[in-house]
This record gives sequence, C-alpha cells and structure tokens, in this order.
Amino acid sequence: MPKVGVVLSGCGVNDGAEIHESVITMLSLDRAGADMVLMAPNIDQLHVINHANGEEMEGESRNVLVESARIARGEIKDIVDITAQDIDALIFPGGFGVVKNLCDYAMTGADCSVNPDVNCLIVDMFKAEKPIGVICISPAMMGRVMEKLEKKVDLTIGNDEQTANDLNIMGANHINCEVQDVVIDKEHKIISTPAYMLAGRISEAADGIEKLVEEVLSLI
Repeated sequence: MPKVGVVLSGCGVNDGAEIHESVITMLSLDRAGADMVLMAPNIDQLHVINHANGEEMEGESRNVLVESARIARGEIKDIVDITAQDIDALIFPGGFGVVKNLCDYAMTGADCSVNPDVNCLIVDMFKAEKPIGVICISPAMMGRVMEKLEKKVDLTIGNDEQTANDLNIMGANHINCEVQDVVIDKEHKIISTPAYMLAGRISEAADGIEKLVEEVLSLI
C-alpha cells in the first residue's frame, strides 16, 4: 500500500491551505487505498485573514502546524521529521498559505524563497525520483525549487498570464491547462493541475485533482 505525504499550509484559502483541495486530495487517496502522512511546518502564519469579510485580523497570530491539524483531524506531523524514506509520493494542495507560509511568492514573485524544511523535503523526494503533485498555486513554489536545482520542468497553473510568466522566468516550462486536466512531466515525475486557479465550482476542482492523484500513484 503506497504511503503519500500531503503538505498543508494552514486552514483556509486566504491564509492557509485551500480546504476543498485538501479534502478532495485526501478523499481521492483514501479511495485509491493509499496511506496518508499529513504534515505542515511548525511556523507562524504570515498573517490571519477573516474569511467572512476578507480582511486581515490585526494582532492575531496562528501556527501553520496547529491550523493544519484542523483539516487533518489531529493526525499531523511536523514536516521537519519527514524524509523521502518515509513516503512514496508527495502532494501539495493549494491555497494562499502555499505562497505566504510555505514560500513568499505572494510578496516577492519569481524571486521568492521557500521555507527551508519544505525545500529540503521537495529536494529529497526529487533526488529519490519519487513523484510530486502540485495543485493550484503550488507550482509557483515548485518552479522556484526546481530553478535552484537547474531543472526545467513542465508545470501549469491554468492560464493566468502573470503567474505563468513568473514560472517561465524561474526556468520552468508553463503549459496552459483546462481545469479538469493535468500536466505530467514524466521525466521529473511532477504532476500539476489548476484546481481553483480556474475552477468555478468544487466539482471542477475535483476533476483535475482526482486525475492528479491517479497520475501520482501511477508513477510510484
């Protein structure tokens, strides 16, 4: 039975992991018979957003690991404790937490930096030739990691011109993709799908995520 790591970045689309994408990923893995290792970095969020009105909650501070545990129902690991020896594949759901907490792409664009523990696990998985799935905005972070490794990888965030351009600046090869589809870089074992970068409803996001999970498992 394959063991797949799922990296969460908090709880809530505006300041953490996109909950729909996270749950669809977990459900797809469970239906495929895979074991899951849910994880997150033990760091403070960049900021806290009131999801009812979209405004920042001044003076609020929340921990990414603690918030991610809400989605994981308490079954959460600190990412620093996980290596490529512990899992067969790795998947990153999207949400602004990816580009605010796991990296700082939301603030710095193509010149972003990635959390050291997140970067370490991605590099560890890549060097072990184990598949990695990146959903929604997560390819922006993956593009930066691959740039540092001097690898040109095929990635998609759908068709957003600015983000696609940033990925190309990082040295990736952005490929436009419909919401229900995936882009597969078989050479580097990296699969991406747009999800809520394009989705107008949860079923649209689910179509691509389910395909991504299937492709990730097929490459183990």
